[in-house]
Amino acid sequence: MSGPTLSFLQLPHADGLALPSYQTDGAAGMDLLAAIAVDKPVTLQPGMRTVIPTGLQMALPQGHEGQVRARSGLAIKHGITLTNSVGTIDEDYRGEVMVGLINLGQEAFEITRGMRIAQLIIMPVTRVTVARVTTLPETLRGAGGFGSTGFE
Repeated sequence: MSGPTLSFLQLPHADGLALPSYQTDGAAGMDLLAAIAVDKPVTLQPGMRTVIPTGLQMALPQGHEGQVRARSGLAIKHGITLTNSVGTIDEDYRGEVMVGLINLGQEAFEITRGMRIAQLIIMPVTRVTVARVTTLPETLRGAGGFGSTGFE
């Protein structure tokens, strides 16, 4: 299955690192790697936040966004997740892709060069027309909020 082209520019501090790629035929995301110096690993203490460079700039296909998501293994095993849950990269952004990480675990965690720190998902974007109205269509749920449809 082939889709639009995603163009990457690899910055000097990512020299020698692989470009993001799908690890399996059915994978939705491509792994983003830490582009930090070999001799300067980053240690995330419990509760600490940091930003890790990927050494990549990219040109997203028109009408698409990049979603930076946590890697489930890092989150479950070590408590390492994203500071903003899901990061959005807009189609017109051309700066370096950076990954905000937080250690929600109980132990320090070391990030090393080339470590897979997040995943990148490419998604189509639908832009809407915004309209101010005085009423909204009725629904069965109505204004029922958190837990209004049950807990099971």
